[in-house]
Amino acid sequence: MLDAPLTVPREAFDPRRVRRLMADTSVAVIIPARNEATTIGAVLDAVFTSRDVIDDVVVVDDHSHDDTATVAAHHGARVVSSLGRGGKGNAMTTGLAATTSEVVVFLDADVLNTGRDYVTRLVQPLVESPEIELVKGYYERPLQHMPTGGGRVTELTARPVLSLLFPGLGEIRQPLAGETAGRRSVFGAIDLEPEYGVEIALLIDVAAKFGVRSLAQVDLGVRRHRNRPLEELRPMAVDVLYAALVRYGVDIPTTP
Repeated sequence: MLDAPLTVPREAFDPRRVRRLMADTSVAVIIPARNEATTIGAVLDAVFTSRDVIDDVVVVDDHSHDDTATVAAHHGARVVSSLGRGGKGNAMTTGLAATTSEVVVFLDADVLNTGRDYVTRLVQPLVESPEIELVKGYYERPLQHMPTGGGRVTELTARPVLSLLFPGLGEIRQPLAGETAGRRSVFGAIDLEPEYGVEIALLIDVAAKFGVRSLAQVDLGVRRHRNRPLEELRPMAVDVLYAALVRYGVDIPTTP
């Protein structure tokens, strides 16, 4: 039987146990954001309901043209500017460099219903199991007025390539989830991809270095965000496929 990641269902969540086990463990929340002024405030309000387990909240303004930075600061976050030419992976790297906490939780800035328990749910496997290094969220993803159908790049690109080429990783239900938690030592042991390929590359690299059993996924319920038009998803799919194929050893002549 192939190794598989740990899956933590909703009913296994125990916030009091998480807080007890955390002891003096420091936690930073990092939120990469580009032009998310309309949603970042609500995301931060949800995050700060868990302020008793969080030591630092950083929003990385990734070259926004709107008021993302102003709104984030107004809602209590420490705002830093993404270095370099931008991109999600570069923003994540900037956030890591701006924090020192032992555990890092990444969240997306465009979610319409960020849960107040996201941070503690994502941290739970890390404080319960020393062998767990990286945690991903999983959830149902509505598409417009349909209860499911969101996450089209996930279902049509990421999960198929993981199932075919990387044993065990096909069990990760949301490999591109921006809701991710990990130990700082893990992020220090690998290089993050600069663009949208960062999430799938992170999974593959951590599994290669620490094993599939170092991964966990936790149920975050239903996740709603702004669904992008199909034509805007192609560049993301290219980045995801590129990152996976390069790590499998495919010689791709040009970068996407």
